[in-house]
Amino acid sequence: MITLDERLRAIRATAVAMAEDLRSRALAVDAEPAAMEQHLDSPAFALIRRSEAPPGQDRQGPPLPTPGSCLENVVGMVELARGDTGVLLSCPSPGLAGAFVELLGDEAQKARFHARLADGGTWTFFAMSEEGRGSDATAMESRLEPDGSGGWLLHGAKRYIGQGARGGVGVVFARTGPSPLSIRAALVELPAPGWWAEPLEMVGLRGACLSELRFDGVPVPGDMLLGQHLPVTRRGIWAATRTFHRMRVRVAAAAVGTGLAMAEYVAEHREDAPGLDRVRARAEAARQLTYEAAARVDLAPDRGQPSNIAKLTATRMAVETAHWAGAALGPAGLLDHPLLEKWTRDVRAFEFMEGTGTIQRLHIARGHRNGETDG
Repeated sequence: MITLDERLRAIRATAVAMAEDLRSRALAVDAEPAAMEQHLDSPAFALIRRSEAPPGQDRQGPPLPTPGSCLENVVGMVELARGDTGVLLSCPSPGLAGAFVELLGDEAQKARFHARLADGGTWTFFAMSEEGRGSDATAMESRLEPDGSGGWLLHGAKRYIGQGARGGVGVVFARTGPSPLSIRAALVELPAPGWWAEPLEMVGLRGACLSELRFDGVPVPGDMLLGQHLPVTRRGIWAATRTFHRMRVRVAAAAVGTGLAMAEYVAEHREDAPGLDRVRARAEAARQLTYEAAARVDLAPDRGQPSNIAKLTATRMAVETAHWAGAALGPAGLLDHPLLEKWTRDVRAFEFMEGTGTIQRLHIARGHRNGETDG
């Protein structure tokens, strides 16, 4: 069992203070996810951007998670998600692209990436998924072709890309050849010729602005291919896999936070709701499992088993809590409580973030066969 030390408790307290600001914006962002100008001055957004700032930048003020610590980030993420995950995902910040640039980028690439975010109103994107390819990244068809002058031309398409239609800078995966080792990540800055993007119609987590992207000869300078200074085996899929191990635990944390928020909301409006104690206990158990997974990822970042188990368990808990919450407030409960209704839509999205439940089950079974499951 993970017991929070003084630093982790301080990080949690900072996130609790930010959560109220996120929740106050939840219904507005859900109703008009494209109208973000009114939210860019959010104090929570400012702290989130500071928490994801590169090493060496000013981090004075309230205690913030260390970017490289999965456990610290997960402790904060649970509390932020209790505010609202949809608004959290709408924040213009380094995000998943930033984590990847920190892992694979050279110093010039890191500086270029973070310089684009200095205005506080630039979104980032991380483009790997392709329609019809699902979670099989090695089957991607997007490609980088030499332009004859040391650079590359990007061709192909991506789908279900967060902030893709409004991002200003991000990471795009494509292949330079037929082998898995030829899959590379490129830093792409927009606007750029040959780039097309359109937001998808979403039911839940509308602030994430999931998008479809198409590339028709988008120019990529030669020095914007990430990982050139690293061994070939550490440039593409390996780095993505290691990053996803961390991100799956954060998805689990978002599911836990949303599940806790729904249970607390029902308790506030009907303290005698049948099954309330059981629902709270399951959410707290999922929280502890997610903390444990985060601590294990910090110890062994190449092992995916803990993050797979945490995401599968927490997502199922959140969906089942949503079913319970809707019934607990009566036949018109979701009509009378729009915030709760929003959360019951949002939790469906966790199933598809960083690998579906089916993919998690396959990974867990494979890990068990390989002896990765331990006590």
